Amino acid sequence: MPHSSKPESNAAPSGLLRRDLLAAGGSALVACGLVAGCGGRYGKTERASGGYTGDAVALDPTDIGNATAPFSLPQLPYDRKALAPHITAETLEYHHGKHHQGYVDKLNKLVGDGIWGDEQLATIVARSDGAICQNAGQVWNHSFYWRGMNPKGGGTPDGALGKAISDSFGSYAAFRERFKQTATGQFGSGWGWLVATGGGLEVMATSNADSPLRHGKTPLLTVDVWEHAYYIDFRNRRGDYIDAFLDDLVDWRFVAANHANATGA
Repeated sequence: MPHSSKPESNAAPSGLLRRDLLAAGGSALVACGLVAGCGGRYGKTERASGGYTGDAVALDPTDIGNATAPFSLPQLPYDRKALAPHITAETLEYHHGKHHQGYVDKLNKLVGDGIWGDEQLATIVARSDGAICQNAGQVWNHSFYWRGMNPKGGGTPDGALGKAISDSFGSYAAFRERFKQTATGQFGSGWGWLVATGGGLEVMATSNADSPLRHGKTPLLTVDVWEHAYYIDFRNRRGDYIDAFLDDLVDWRFVAANHANATGA
């Protein structure tokens, strides 16, 4: 992630802020539905059997990027036991309840009463530097990651998303191989992503807390490859964790909703 050579500050750097991002019609933040005016399309949420929260909250990520300080830890859209045996309650207790909470707490301290306190989380991710950027990125990335899974996930996407994957990668199998290779091959901590660009879909990896939002690309799906995401359940077998993520956990409805927001398809 880019870092400023200047001392860390909670004052916003010169350049685009929320008002400018909203004015820029081609902004990835707008396309992804992470700024005001893009939500409310899925109706009321209901608790389903098996600890899974129904369509609305799980599929619509608008509130993630819209949030302003003081930030709070989002609820999981499923019970902590619901993703087992692939991701256990113990992993989620530490990953969500301690790691994610820690990033939220640090971000609130760093933002304080400075100018970033008036900005939406997606804007802070895209425009800040240093420790504020790192913690904001981890808050956003984790919130997005939780939404991309459900206990009845996996399988193969169809519809407009399925066609876009075939058009961009040749087939779902080719996409799956590329995604796994990219996420497994990320050196050290980071994230694997499926993103939308002006020319179609791409797979990419980012290091540490970096995000496609900082590279002009629209996130559709992410997998966390920091060791704390999988070490309790898979030890050092990152590839097996990614297999389970793709085959048993990905909520392709969530990815399809993000794709529709980004492309209008």
